[in-house]
Amino acid sequence: MDDLALILFDVDGTLVDSQSEILAAMHDAFAAIAQPVPNRDAILSTVGLSLEQAMLHLLPSECDAHTISAAVSAYKHSYRKSREVGAMSVLYPGIADLLRKCRSHENLLLGLATGKSRRGVNALVAYYDWGGVFQTVQTADTHPSKPNPAMLQAALAETGLSAQRCLFIGDTTHDMQMAVAAGVGFVGVSWGYHPIDRFDAAFRVAETPQSVYQAITDWLERET
Repeated sequence: MDDLALILFDVDGTLVDSQSEILAAMHDAFAAIAQPVPNRDAILSTVGLSLEQAMLHLLPSECDAHTISAAVSAYKHSYRKSREVGAMSVLYPGIADLLRKCRSHENLLLGLATGKSRRGVNALVAYYDWGGVFQTVQTADTHPSKPNPAMLQAALAETGLSAQRCLFIGDTTHDMQMAVAAGVGFVGVSWGYHPIDRFDAAFRVAETPQSVYQAITDWLERET
C-alpha cells in the first residue's frame, strides 16, 4: 500500500474537449430564461464549477433562485438531448494512450474528480469503454463545487491513500485551488480552458498527454 499512488483526472478540458456541447447548452439555457448569452471566454471560465455555481457567475446578480434553477434545468435538458442524438465529447489526442500507460503502471490507482454530473460521466465511461479504469469517481451531484476539496477528500477516503500520495491532473484554476485545499499535488494541462500562466501552484504544466505521464513518473520519484 505504501507504494501506491492515486492519480485523479478532471474530465472537461482535460480528458475530453466538451466546449462545443457546453457552449450550445449554455446558449439554450440562457435563451430559456430570456437572458443574453455570455461570451465564450466567460462561459469557459466557469468549466469545472458545479452548474449552480457557474450560473451564479454568469447570470446578472439580480437573478433570483428560481431563475438560476430554471437555467440549470434548461442546460441539463439541452446537454442530455445532445447525447441522445449521438453527440459525445471527443478525447484529446493522446489521452487514450496516457490512460493505457497509467493503467499499466503497477503502483497507480486512477480516478475522476469532475464538475460533471454522474449521468454525464457514466455516458462517457460507456462510450469510451472505461469500465474498470477508474477506481474512484467523484462528481458534482454529491459534493460542493470546486474549489471545495470534498471530491478529492472523498477519493482519498475511498482508496485509503493519503494526500501526499495523490496527484490531480486538471486544466483550470478551480482544479488547482481544489488540489491545494486538499493538500494534493497538481499538474496543469495546457490544452484546456484556463490560461496556463495562472498555474502558479502546479508541480508542472504539461504541454501534451505524453508530458503528463512524464510529470506523473517524476512526481512519483520525487515522493519516494
